[in-house]
Amino acid sequence: MKRKKVGVLLSGCGVMDGSEIHEATLTLYFLDRQDADIVCMAPNKDQFDVMNHVAGAPASEKRNVMTEAARIARGHIRDVKAVKAEDLDAVILPGGFGAAKNLCTFARDGADCTVDEDVAQLLREMHRAKKPIGALCIAPAVIAGLFGRTLSPEITIGTDPGTASALEKMGARHTPAKVDEIVVDSKNKIVTTPCYMLAQSIKEVGAGVEKLVAKILEMA
Repeated sequence: MKRKKVGVLLSGCGVMDGSEIHEATLTLYFLDRQDADIVCMAPNKDQFDVMNHVAGAPASEKRNVMTEAARIARGHIRDVKAVKAEDLDAVILPGGFGAAKNLCTFARDGADCTVDEDVAQLLREMHRAKKPIGALCIAPAVIAGLFGRTLSPEITIGTDPGTASALEKMGARHTPAKVDEIVVDSKNKIVTTPCYMLAQSIKEVGAGVEKLVAKILEMA
């Protein structure tokens, strides 16, 4: 059987300004356990901000999204601009505030957010090719920002009413879900799960990520 090639779209390194490391690592783990070939990628641009994860406060420095994401990918990272849908069978977006800061502007603009041009290009190509897209935690905001008004995708970020309302204003259909549940939009081939929007521990994150990875590979 041909090995599935799955893109993992990272947004930096660290929950407050990049990819949530537990979510990203568990995604890589469950993909590898299913013998998928993994292509890590990220936008090659400056982060929206840099956070001191000890103090929980902004730091006065600049960091590059792809350079930081390479920490999670052990150096094996590609510029998302150079990745095409024909290179992949599916793509998964881990969460973390980087998804809402660096992949799109949801953290700043809410329902008026825009999606990074290179990220948007790849995800549009994936949808046109009918290849599945997975999004964890807050990353469904990228899906809503890009496809909400045209596809009305069914997604989840868990149960937070404020965030759910913002996604619905963008045209998405929000379905509440428990921490270990996934929401599957079969028509648009989009799968989402709440992860740290609800999770209190890494094992709770793992339960949802495992189901999402399995469904994405099934749909690929």
